[in-house]
Amino acid sequence: MLHPVFVIAALSAVVVARPTAECAKPAAFFLAGDSTTAIDGGWGDGLLATLKSPAWGVNIGKSGATTASFRAGGYWANVTQHLKDNVAKFDSYVTISFGHNDQKDTSGVTFEQYQANLITFAKEVKDLGGIPLLTSSLTRRAFPSGQDHNATDSLHDQRLAAIDAAEETGSTVIDLNAASLAYVNAIGKTAAYAYNYGADGSDTTHLNEHGTVVFGRMVADLIIRAKPCLEAYFTPNETLSSAIWNNQPA
Repeated sequence: MLHPVFVIAALSAVVVARPTAECAKPAAFFLAGDSTTAIDGGWGDGLLATLKSPAWGVNIGKSGATTASFRAGGYWANVTQHLKDNVAKFDSYVTISFGHNDQKDTSGVTFEQYQANLITFAKEVKDLGGIPLLTSSLTRRAFPSGQDHNATDSLHDQRLAAIDAAEETGSTVIDLNAASLAYVNAIGKTAAYAYNYGADGSDTTHLNEHGTVVFGRMVADLIIRAKPCLEAYFTPNETLSSAIWNNQPA
């Protein structure tokens, strides 16, 4: 799957956000997800770093979380409290990105429960006046031997579950899984491994600091594509966006 070039206007850094029917208030982003969203290893802080005032956000991602443990551990209550506290003054967006841990045999969460949990999350965001962004999971950068441009599509079913949950609830899909898989396949194993986490660079699931920047930018661009009225709330990085959407190492 190849993506068209995403062009950011050079002058957009000085554009003042103007209310529209969809973006009547400044934007706030509350990030719900597992370790691929969370601080230290996820894309979440990279996304939040692109925001321009008065937009703001909080990364509530939790390492090791499933859709069930995120609620049981009180992290979802943190998300909903942020919604309650802020929907009056901000258009409040919630990225919902789970799957890496839910899919494990040891998770205690069946696929059907996983999908139902995504739907419930989205419905609860809407009920509180927020805007859910069902965000399919960041791809793993795992390449079979001799297939340096064909990363394993290990989260295919979870991607479809996120899409189905969005359709079921009339929500927006941010298809990070498809975009990130296409990107790492295009740049190849060696370039993709430059984003690996850990001192030895062997962790192909999580992101190092530069990977956080790159994939945070990818999510920002995908959000802007889905919600063009939000563009003025993101600091552009034309060089990075151009590299990503032209399938070049960044």
